[in-house]
Amino acid sequence: MANLVKPEETIKILKKYNFNFQKKFGQNFLIDSHVLDKIISAAEITKEDTVLEIGPGIGTMTQALCEAAKQVIAVEIDKNLIPILENDTLKDYDNAVVVNNDILATDIPALLKENGTDSAKVVANLPYYITTPIIMGLLEKHAPVKSITVMVQKEVAVRMQAAPGNKDYGALSLAVQYYCEPYLAANVPQNCFIPRPNVGSAVIVLKLHDTPPVKVSDEKFMFKLIRAAFNQRRKTLVNALRNSPELSLTREQIEEALTKLNMDINIRGEMLGLEEFARLSEVLK
Repeated sequence: MANLVKPEETIKILKKYNFNFQKKFGQNFLIDSHVLDKIISAAEITKEDTVLEIGPGIGTMTQALCEAAKQVIAVEIDKNLIPILENDTLKDYDNAVVVNNDILATDIPALLKENGTDSAKVVANLPYYITTPIIMGLLEKHAPVKSITVMVQKEVAVRMQAAPGNKDYGALSLAVQYYCEPYLAANVPQNCFIPRPNVGSAVIVLKLHDTPPVKVSDEKFMFKLIRAAFNQRRKTLVNALRNSPELSLTREQIEEALTKLNMDINIRGEMLGLEEFARLSEVLK
């Protein structure tokens, strides 16, 4: 295995292919072997697993995943990285499949089926600017994945785990916790990447629930309530829901529902947990 995780090896590959970082893709390549080991360990990859890697970059983590997994399907949006992966860093791995596509536009079930499997574990060093759309896309579309182990901006990892009443608590916290059990596996400083990002990172593991922790008859409606509550989080829940263009609820309807659930009509959405939003959803529906 080429030791790409060493800074000098990464630089050598980048120079060989005259690669220029694309700011629009938020590219930061990992150059720390300890962090790489933590990611592989946290993801609990075995020789029985297919791994879906989002954004392999030059293949640093892909190489380690290929050695740990049965198969790695690496989806890379930047066409300039494809020759590096196919002709150089992954050419000796017959269990690596490289796909040049935007993960947000990828039919994941079809991609997995094409490669002989119906489920995978997701592992990724995600671009900060698109972390939430990628994770929410996987969860809301019920992509056939067993777990999601990702490097993200530390602030985002904290938000995923936040509890009601906390300043970091929001719609992302509720969505992640509805679908998964989040676990912070490691904090990662800026000097572990080329180029160096402006903020710290963290590795977070999202283990998907077999069944959600709350029962709700209309998942989409509940998340409309949640989005509305946090789009205007400084307003009372009544005003936030009433002002939402996604909802057609009167003040009277919302106040009546809160009263029925023994909630204060002046409560803010940030004080409600998943159970409360589920109950409110059922009453308003």
